[in-house]
Amino acid sequence: MTITLQSSGIERLGLEDRLALIDQLWDSSNAAGGPPLTDAQRLELDRRLADHEASGDDVVGWDEVKRSIAERLK
Repeated sequence: MTITLQSSGIERLGLEDRLALIDQLWDSSNAAGGPPLTDAQRLELDRRLADHEASGDDVVGWDEVKRSIAERLK
């Protein structure tokens, strides 16, 4: 059975409810192990992790990132 927007009634939901549903679907897929990674994605994640571990002190905190974005949007 194929689920569509129409058959599920999702098209009648408002934007906030649709976004909440997206969050719930995403969380449920991650709880089930998430989508499988391709070999290229796994290699890229391994490369990024190795880069982070090699320069672990070279990080920016989330508060600083948000502050920087807010400044640029002014």
